[in-house]
Amino acid sequence: MPTVDDIPMCEVRRRDEGDLEECVRMLAEVHKSDGYPVNWPACPTDWLARPTQFGAWVAELDGRIVGHLALSPACPDDVAPALWGSRAGTGAEATAVVNRLFVSPSARGHGIGALLIAQGAKEARGRGLHPVLDVVASDTAAAALYDRLGWNLLAVVDQRWSQDRTVTIQCFAAPA
Repeated sequence: MPTVDDIPMCEVRRRDEGDLEECVRMLAEVHKSDGYPVNWPACPTDWLARPTQFGAWVAELDGRIVGHLALSPACPDDVAPALWGSRAGTGAEATAVVNRLFVSPSARGHGIGALLIAQGAKEARGRGLHPVLDVVASDTAAAALYDRLGWNLLAVVDQRWSQDRTVTIQCFAAPA
């Protein structure tokens, strides 16, 4: 797994309030190029900075924010925590959900996504929780990253996001 030392001038640090405007700008760039998030949030700042989060981090490359990741407790409608909990013989409350992960298109190929995932997993484990995540099945680049990092595919499921929309998602758990 890459470390910050493997990427010149890269720093992963806790996100602070002053980072949110730049994170929203970058999220809009990612949405335009990749379609993430699938449903653009009514208030992107609130979507990124949910009050229930355990924490959030940004990656900076040459002093510029180029990546973001958050870690949250499981919600009742999260599939990956329930799947991992049933397999591990625990409840979903024994997990932490890696989410809100994105890297600026101009900064990809430097291992920044892997660094952010490593930070989220480290934080989850430090809390005694097992990291899990889900990804829209059409996001093959993200799924390939999780596979490369040794995350285990728990299941591919259809999840109803609205009355009119069902989305296929892949659910992953970090390696033991």
